[in-house]
Amino acid sequence: MSKTRLFALLGVAIMLIAILTNPSKDEINDELRDRAKEILKKQLQYEHQDAVEFGMMLFGDRVVEEFVNTYVQTKNYYLFSLCEVNWNGEKVTVGGGAFGKVWISPKLDEKANELIDVLKKQ
Repeated sequence: MSKTRLFALLGVAIMLIAILTNPSKDEINDELRDRAKEILKKQLQYEHQDAVEFGMMLFGDRVVEEFVNTYVQTKNYYLFSLCEVNWNGEKVTVGGGAFGKVWISPKLDEKANELIDVLKKQ
């Protein structure tokens, strides 16, 4: 078998594995929710963690869910997926997924902090 055929078969195998292991939109959104909850907890900065947990149960989950549902868009490109945040008409890629893994960029922290600052001013 020639090297060209071997590389072609290897390339097709890698693409097939990428298609079969591409994370779903729900998996990516779950990872984003977890990251957004961490960001929100950092912003609260209370001494008593019990108060933070109680506040997150009452309000935090709803805020995070609204953020993900309103501002986040996940695009599936079959080999990989990208996640974008659309804020003030600006689209920023904040994460992606491939081969069963989900990666979240630090840009999500920046966009979430902008959103929280706007909410604090209101």
